[in-house]
Amino acid sequence: MSTGKEQVIYWLIRMVMYAIVMVIGYIIFDIVWHGLPALSWDFISQYPRKGGAEGGILPAIVGTLSLLVGTIAVSLPLGICSAIYLSEYAEQSRFTAMIRLAIITLAGVPSIVYGLFGLGFFVLLLNFGTSILAGCLTLACMILPTIIVSSEEALRAVPSGYRDASLALGATKWETIRTNVLPYSLSGIITGSILGIGRAAGETAPILLTVAAFYLPRLPNSIFDQVMALPYHLYILATQHPEADKVLPLQYATALVLLLLVLGLSLGAIFIRIHFRKKYRW
Repeated sequence: MSTGKEQVIYWLIRMVMYAIVMVIGYIIFDIVWHGLPALSWDFISQYPRKGGAEGGILPAIVGTLSLLVGTIAVSLPLGICSAIYLSEYAEQSRFTAMIRLAIITLAGVPSIVYGLFGLGFFVLLLNFGTSILAGCLTLACMILPTIIVSSEEALRAVPSGYRDASLALGATKWETIRTNVLPYSLSGIITGSILGIGRAAGETAPILLTVAAFYLPRLPNSIFDQVMALPYHLYILATQHPEADKVLPLQYATALVLLLLVLGLSLGAIFIRIHFRKKYRW
């Protein structure tokens, strides 16, 4: 009887997996099928014209990359350092447990809430204005909990014997973390970073309130400039543009560029993770 139940559960899980793969595959196929004919070098390298109804999306690509680079530069060091402190230095007390609970809660907060926070704090209170700096800091706050949680789990997964052996040989706490813990946890840290960066690349609500402009046919000159961004550009083309039906090929082409951008970042991070997994085995 138990074997029969296990077989039923096995096939149910398998069918759910197949269904998810089929749905994702259909979405990707639809974007590629409709977006590839409209994708060209001119579309990628030119500036938009006529309110985005013609021309290319170069400012949106540059703006998205600028936001991602700034977000990674802020969130990754802070997230890894916070995880190291919680995992290696902080005492396991009720206060530490409350901090972990708060971080996990923040990881599930809707993105629009982070957008409102960024608008009130970075744009208005700190007077950064609607700028790349405000957008990067808002996105960094949004993905920081994900990076902290995944990095802490990766650090805790390293066997305690690695730490004990290093300390027994006279190494300091930081030397032990730097040489015997971090290298073996980098693959897990990178995995969490991929999830956070992918979320930041596709979010619209936070940048809508802090940095994004729909039609801005020029490249940014400083971190205090507004920029176009692929998610917001796609949102306007699909829902707010007066000629939404006529620009349907541009919608699919923009979605395809965003998909390829996120895929490229993810593949790069995956290759780095594989490299560290092969170099540091335990």
